[in-house]
Amino acid sequence: MTIGIILASKSQIRSELLFKAGLKFTAIDANIDEKEAKSSYINKGYSGRDLADILAAMKAKKLSCEYLDKLVIGCDQIMECNGQILSKANNPTDLADQLKFLRSKSHTLYSACVVYFANKAEWRFIGSATITMRNLSDEYISKYVDDNWDEVKHCVGGYKIENSGISFLSKINGDYFSILGLPIIQLLDYLVYRGVLKH
Repeated sequence: MTIGIILASKSQIRSELLFKAGLKFTAIDANIDEKEAKSSYINKGYSGRDLADILAAMKAKKLSCEYLDKLVIGCDQIMECNGQILSKANNPTDLADQLKFLRSKSHTLYSACVVYFANKAEWRFIGSATITMRNLSDEYISKYVDDNWDEVKHCVGGYKIENSGISFLSKINGDYFSILGLPIIQLLDYLVYRGVLKH
């Protein structure tokens, strides 16, 4: 019997990664109040790594309650810089300010993936990558935000490494796919082990 797969995410890049890996799945937005949950856990002193794991699990669990016979994949990505957890920018001015804060510094992206089946967590993994930004000029940042806001407004760092955002970075240490928001190598290992993906 083939088990159906649900990706509890509206992220286009996560869907693309799974599709290119040959998986058949349905993408459904888990629709949790991410902002409120995030704020609550940050106030309780949770680390960025733990927060990514908690939010990924919340998304998977919510849809697993509705689709008990499906494998539900929940994902979340958190950015941390100098001990501070950063959120998606609300508007172009916010994004420009965030990029100015990040320039010449290193920040870490934590990408968590949690798989639920029949309302139980079966597997989880948290990937990470530490990225060092170039010393970007105010002019460069302003032009980038003007040209790319619509494309990057849903990205936690305000840039896409797979597009022009690559020009921001001077160094990467860690998992490339965690920058994209899904530690797919480890997820595929699990799906092969579970027998969902045949090799």
